[in-house]
Amino acid sequence: MQKTFLMAAVILLSAAGARAQDTPASEVSASYSFLRFGVSHGVNQNGANVSVAGNFNRWLGLAGDVGGYHKSEAGATFNTYTYMGGPRFSYRNSSHVTPFAQALVGGAHGSLNAFGSSGSGNGFAYSVGGGVDLGLNKHIAYGRSSTSSGSGFRGTP
Repeated sequence: MQKTFLMAAVILLSAAGARAQDTPASEVSASYSFLRFGVSHGVNQNGANVSVAGNFNRWLGLAGDVGGYHKSEAGATFNTYTYMGGPRFSYRNSSHVTPFAQALVGGAHGSLNAFGSSGSGNGFAYSVGGGVDLGLNKHIAYGRSSTSSGSGFRGTP
């Protein structure tokens, strides 16, 4: 037990010491987000998401993302909430441009209210994608990203 604790402490301290000065310990972002369910006759939802990432070193971090999306049309309201986490891989070099890729898994909750009836469901959710952050100064960056997401819902009428 003591060996396991000691080994975990050494790994964590080594990762913290290896982090370069230009690598932030954590990153926070908030953005507009678009979510589409279905292919030809799908539902388009507008929303927002908040992402927090902790970086272990120059290239590996752990990201968590929470999103909320809404669509209201012709008496029907559809809401989706996602909560996911997973690894983020960044390519940090001497420039202010940092491309990244991430693979997140978690859950989603959807609800539909239409014409006096309602239903909701929970399901598995995933998001795979990447983007690029353009450093504006030491603390602020402008970023663009694109992801492919999916989910599977089980509903309750």
